[in-house]
Amino acid sequence: MKSKLIVALDVDSFQEAAALVHVLRDAVDIFKVGSQLFTRVGPQIVEFLHEQQKECFLDLKFHDIPHTVAKAVESAAALHVRMLTLHVSGGPDMLKAAAAIPIHPLLLGVTVLTSVGGDAQAEVLRSAMLAKECGLNGVIASPREIRLIRESCGHDFLIVTPGIRPAHAETGDQRRVMTPAEAITAGADYIVVGRPIIAAIDPARAAVDIVTEIASVTSASA
Repeated sequence: MKSKLIVALDVDSFQEAAALVHVLRDAVDIFKVGSQLFTRVGPQIVEFLHEQQKECFLDLKFHDIPHTVAKAVESAAALHVRMLTLHVSGGPDMLKAAAAIPIHPLLLGVTVLTSVGGDAQAEVLRSAMLAKECGLNGVIASPREIRLIRESCGHDFLIVTPGIRPAHAETGDQRRVMTPAEAITAGADYIVVGRPIIAAIDPARAAVDIVTEIASVTSASA
């Protein structure tokens, strides 16, 4: 079974991203490419991931009129990315237009950003249920809302969870956080980790430690 860890390539250049992929290749199968890196280097980084036999989670959080988003989804599909994000706040017409593309990546609706503090459960659940009704494959949600989404949307609905911080790591600008083990135990399908790995003195060791933590939880619940 492939790892549930997704590493965010939140860096400024193709060279930095490529170096991280090489260092992490034995522990990581999916890498997240967000607006920071994609704006700098474009599809080149997606093509590179494919060359390295890795998968791409393209995190551009589309939010526009339905026609524009549908065309953007078609463009992402042509890049053969594994996962793609769009804001649920774009509304049902936009979400349905994206899901109507015959061949598309796994579509994940962004609910409430993990940098937002306080109790976001009601809004996250509303967004998750709308995403499911409109044909999306899953959502991006903080670890604090995983159980609620899982209970309401079922086990076939993907939950990809940022806001993951190992016990020793600083939270930074993240507010609604959990450790890797806590998030997997709560029901996350994948966890997304950026700074605790890419800014570590030894990124490979940091990634292996998280993969090991995930595996210990997964085997205990098997």
